[in-house]
Amino acid sequence: MCSSDLTPVQWQPWDDVALADARGSGKPILLSIGYSACHWCHVMAHESFEDAATARLMNDLFVNIKVDREERPDLDKIYQIAHQLFTGRAGGWPLTVFLTPDSQVPIFTGTYFPRERRYGMPAFSEVLTAVESYFRSKGEEIEQRGVGLIDALKREDVQSGDDFATLSRAPLLHARERLAQSFDEQHGGFGDAPKFPHPTTIELLLAVWHASRGKEADERALAMVTHTLDCMARGGLYDQLGGGFCRYSVDREWAIPHFEKMLYDNAQLLTVYANAYAATGAPLYARIAAETADWVRRDMQDARGGFYSTLDADSEHEEGKFYVWTPAEFDALLTPEESRVAKAAYGLNAPANFERKHWHLYAAEAVPEAQAPVLAAARTKLLAAREKRVWPGRDEKLLVSWNGLMIGALARASRVLHRPDLAESATRAVDFIRAELWSNGRLKATYKDGRARLAGYLDDYAFLAHGLIELLQCRWRSSDLAFARELLDALLAHFADERGGFFFTADDHERLIHKPKPFADEAVPSGNGVAAVALLSLGHLLGEQRYLDAAESTVRAALHSIDRYPEGHATLLHALDELLTPPEIVVVRATKAELAGWQPLLDRDYAPHRLSFAIPADAELPSLLAERAPRTTPVAYVCAGMTCRAPLTSQAELAEALG
Repeated sequence: MCSSDLTPVQWQPWDDVALADARGSGKPILLSIGYSACHWCHVMAHESFEDAATARLMNDLFVNIKVDREERPDLDKIYQIAHQLFTGRAGGWPLTVFLTPDSQVPIFTGTYFPRERRYGMPAFSEVLTAVESYFRSKGEEIEQRGVGLIDALKREDVQSGDDFATLSRAPLLHARERLAQSFDEQHGGFGDAPKFPHPTTIELLLAVWHASRGKEADERALAMVTHTLDCMARGGLYDQLGGGFCRYSVDREWAIPHFEKMLYDNAQLLTVYANAYAATGAPLYARIAAETADWVRRDMQDARGGFYSTLDADSEHEEGKFYVWTPAEFDALLTPEESRVAKAAYGLNAPANFERKHWHLYAAEAVPEAQAPVLAAARTKLLAAREKRVWPGRDEKLLVSWNGLMIGALARASRVLHRPDLAESATRAVDFIRAELWSNGRLKATYKDGRARLAGYLDDYAFLAHGLIELLQCRWRSSDLAFARELLDALLAHFADERGGFFFTADDHERLIHKPKPFADEAVPSGNGVAAVALLSLGHLLGEQRYLDAAESTVRAALHSIDRYPEGHATLLHALDELLTPPEIVVVRATKAELAGWQPLLDRDYAPHRLSFAIPADAELPSLLAERAPRTTPVAYVCAGMTCRAPLTSQAELAEALG
């Protein structure tokens, strides 16, 4: 993080040394928050941070601290909220925040600033001198604003819920109606450009539809799901050659993406497409799920098992260059028939849709079944040629939270697609995390260059615990159940708020100007929501009342936030739904050989309120689970909430019980 010939800014990490430097020198802090795949972060770095005159000004006037928002989401959450409160506008990256040297409260906030005046924005050098002058002359005003900001931050997310309020499905139905109002009837998705996938929203609608079956089926909710998934899969948001999804679309039509690929987006979308295939049987969804899983395993999994974070949008300093094509390139690489079919399939017969007369591929035409082998051969050749291009940068840090999402996604896809290799990839990631990032009952958040660092956050514990619960439904390891319990116990011991819910940072975390307790979904699901779902799952499986109580208090603490913005709290709405409709727990006990015949029964349906475990007869089990004892022949136990059926001894009986 120090200066170099390329970047003459004297960058420091956020640590005790840098903060002491600010206090001792009396210089304000210039905090720059970004991440490796952030296009405008790179632009600002090239324009300003690599400029000698600008860097000299930064070094003279400020203590300069650079933070990766993926490694320090605690700082990012605090100062993004501060920026929004200061400006009334949403933030983003790069986030540029000027802080007082002693208490780290904001003096001024912004995002991208150009080196010279343009876009109606001041030059960055003008911002630097103006902020420093304001800091020197308006100390009392800044201090008063800081006190007001901290009070506002405290009001953001420390609500406690009504312990006696009646819980109902009304917020789910309210969210569904709000989503219908913002639904894009023509192109799918919600809202206008830029358009994001919003996987937690899609999952919510799929669950709402499923709950309505057999009564008055909410076909409208299902249509919003399927139309969105169809349009995303056939558009440019999806990598038609390599699999996997880009971050978002710059247009309504899902045609041209911002080309960065994030592990967390692909984990959530892999889960969505796998669940949609289980719910509808649509072959498109199975293909997209399989190709996305294959991309993750091929391009994003480390040799030791963990998953990398991102692929950049840029290669050779141009956004999207790695992904786009010309008709001449198709002709040079493919046979005449392959080129003809591939051009029609991927939109090269239409006018160029990208810069410099290039084409970004999308599913333009359905290929007749007879020509499918021709397109498959063309796709293989095109992908092989693309592999030889200059690749986008890959951020090879491994984040526990995002790995937890991908572990759960691969486990779910493994069951739906009958792909044991996906569960094996997920298992390798679990073993890596346990070996390198888990010690003395606590997690580290990130791993890179052979070193685990930074104390784990709420999302790390919650997402990993949830991923383990999904993986246990693919294949049983008692050690994974024990690991999941340890993670949840650590959450309760170090993150719980006595008023309900969980803080984003632990009780022994570095003291910052605010301690967030986030409830809403963001680019990743709400950590509070995922924690509540995981606690409910293991609470019912093991008969742990303290887990069930903690889940309910989390949902109750979030009720006021949910009422204000229900569609932004899809994960907590899932937890609310689990409270109202306790999950069906299915446990099959038999030898490993016998379980192979029962597992497809457990995997065949989309059942959002069901947890299914095929457990070898010789496994030692804790708590209530130990009562699901093996017999001399296979036996299945089916319980809903606190009510259990008589044990079932045949696959036909189990199939009937599961509907």
